Amino acid sequence: MPPIDQLQRVPQLQLDRLERQGIFTTGLLLEVSETRTRRQTLADQVQASVNEVNAWRDEALLLNLAGFGPDEQAIFTQAGVVGLGDLLALDQATFADRIAKAAGILGATPPDPITVEGWFLQAQTLE
Repeated sequence: MPPIDQLQRVPQLQLDRLERQGIFTTGLLLEVSETRTRRQTLADQVQASVNEVNAWRDEALLLNLAGFGPDEQAIFTQAGVVGLGDLLALDQATFADRIAKAAGILGATPPDPITVEGWFLQAQTLE
């Protein structure tokens, strides 16, 4: 599970508060915010809104895709895909095109088509 500090949407103050709550990974964040009630409780504990917690969950879901690491996160960010919702808003061809273009802009090796398809299908399953 990626560390919580890889989330781009969490301000440093709330990140510190999450860590004080014992939430050090995106997996733990997903676990403690699994239900609407848990999201509200977490929001109260870290002085955030439920909408902010939902946005953090959205990004954490993306970071937990299989074969996803810091290099892939940079490519996704360049492609404008910061959370699972961003990915789900695209069709598979558009998503693949954005990832390939973003990798080119960054001078990175683009992920192979099977990996990109896998990410897309995982996102559909998580939806």
